[in-house]
Amino acid sequence: MIPSYQDFMRPFLEFAQQGEIQLKDVKQHLIREFSLTDSDLSQLLPSGKQTVFENRVGWARTYLTKTQLLETTKRAHYVITPRGLDAVKDKNAVINVNYLKQFDEFHQFVGQGKDKIEKSVPQQQTDEEITPDEALRAAYERINNALAEDILEKTRKVTPAFFEKLLIELLLAMGYGGTGEGAAHALGMSGDNGVDGVIDQDPLGVDQIYIQAKRYALGNNVGASDIRDFFGALNLKKAQKGIFITTSDFTSSAQQTAQDLGMRIVLINGTELAKLMLRYNIGSRDEQVLHLKKIDEEFFEGC
Repeated sequence: MIPSYQDFMRPFLEFAQQGEIQLKDVKQHLIREFSLTDSDLSQLLPSGKQTVFENRVGWARTYLTKTQLLETTKRAHYVITPRGLDAVKDKNAVINVNYLKQFDEFHQFVGQGKDKIEKSVPQQQTDEEITPDEALRAAYERINNALAEDILEKTRKVTPAFFEKLLIELLLAMGYGGTGEGAAHALGMSGDNGVDGVIDQDPLGVDQIYIQAKRYALGNNVGASDIRDFFGALNLKKAQKGIFITTSDFTSSAQQTAQDLGMRIVLINGTELAKLMLRYNIGSRDEQVLHLKKIDEEFFEGC
């Protein structure tokens, strides 16, 4: 029998005490730790596209990294944090979702306040308190939150040229620029006057939207001076519309500056960018579609 993703958390952390670890080595450690058989490892999720083992190890990793017990160093490489070491040293601690609730990062990750956490993250302790509909929708939200975090983390690590191309593809997928060939392109060269991309809103390119892109690390927020510089670039190009996108966030003064300059500049921060990428399948794809059914009462009327 394959353990739950919560059962994988402590041995995952204990294995990480040796230094930087790779996910493939963690999986081998867990296979040995729980004496998993080939039959166990071959069990698939209902979608048939991933094994139960891979899925549960992935969720254990997600929760440990999002609550900062583990830190990602590079793709599929991790180190234990001081918080993780404290957890492992406490031999009486059962490291599971209940344990992680003590950290603010956990509640930020699931996107709910502490008073609502039981319903946003359904577990065995709360299954009787919520309906199956609520559990399914909460699980859907939790999966999307994790995907959004992961896709934003990957986006922060791409090259500047790839980032600009990614944004153009996203805006085209959202319906900007129409369907004409060459309706959008990245600039990204000296002499572009602080503009990274442009989208033609009509076949002749009379009406255009200009794009500024900042691939910043978390915490390196865009300031008011960046907004003013972009506004100046729009004026030089006699542009009426601009979109400023960053993988981090905007300071309050930057948001106020954009507001004071009118509706010409739309701000999209990292959180919103990740949600848009998921919604329009940029860097992601649909794995499975579930249909919720209900009785058609009108069909049975008069029977």
